[in-house]
Amino acid sequence: MLFKALSAAVYGIDAYLVEVEVDESAGMGNFLTVGLPDAAVKESKERIKAAIKNCGLDYPFQNITINLAPADIRKEGSAFDLPMAIGILGTSGTS
Repeated sequence: MLFKALSAAVYGIDAYLVEVEVDESAGMGNFLTVGLPDAAVKESKERIKAAIKNCGLDYPFQNITINLAPADIRKEGSAFDLPMAIGILGTSGTS
């Protein structure tokens, strides 16, 4: 299932929209982030997993692919954790 959320980021002094697209599919529980993320964005897997579990919700044990578009601009920091978590919960049907 595909879920889209909108976020924003700053590039220099300009702000731009970032589409966070989350796809969940059957598999071994792999987590992949694409769209030119830096190290902090790639590490968000553990922060998101801990936050979902600490809210009393079940973290899906499926393959999760997250696309941060546009792919030509580097995404930095932990500001994408919330839209990524919302996308994961949205694909799994958690309301």
